[in-house]
Amino acid sequence: MRLDQRLILALDMTDPKRAVELAGSVRSHVDAVKVGWPLVLAGGLDVLRTLAKSGYVLCDFKIADIPNTSRLIVEQAVDAGASGIICHGFVGEDSVRACVDAAGGKDVFVVVEMSHPGGVEYTAKHAEDLARLATRANATGIVAPATRPERVSALRAIIGRKQILAPGVGAQGGKASEAIVAGADAVIVGRAIYEAANPAAAATAIATEIRSVVSR
Repeated sequence: MRLDQRLILALDMTDPKRAVELAGSVRSHVDAVKVGWPLVLAGGLDVLRTLAKSGYVLCDFKIADIPNTSRLIVEQAVDAGASGIICHGFVGEDSVRACVDAAGGKDVFVVVEMSHPGGVEYTAKHAEDLARLATRANATGIVAPATRPERVSALRAIIGRKQILAPGVGAQGGKASEAIVAGADAVIVGRAIYEAANPAAAATAIATEIRSVVSR
């Protein structure tokens, strides 16, 4: 994924019309928009198709199934215009490889540790192994928690130059600058942007915060 702003907008909502309008208002301030099950269940794959017309769409279905089913999900997402896919790593290397193969050159990011408090209960205990799995499976990169920058640093040491996307900035308490300094390539931000009175200004402020540490 090309990352100029190092910022991805998470469209975690169920109103397709608002999602498309919001994406249009902030596109110049972010590198991609991320869509997940709430939006796609509300608007179908058509909302993905519409968003894909104006730029990179990261399809966050957190795919976690057997290889054949994972392949079918990825194929549907890519056919609808997804430029990137997020899958879980805990299902095993065969399922992750199925996602990578089905993506046909599109980006695949593997969740290795989740950003919410519950993420420390199980995913954190296996994150290093899952990061190695992502590397073996030729994934584009991993998803690691901006809420725990020290974990981003630890995982960076394992995956080398592969990309790290870090969710949890804003409403969950993570700070964009801390995640970037720790080794994240980009942060994923939802509510701190789309619930703001001026989403474009909020996105600009986060991008400015990121630039302040990148240019050091």
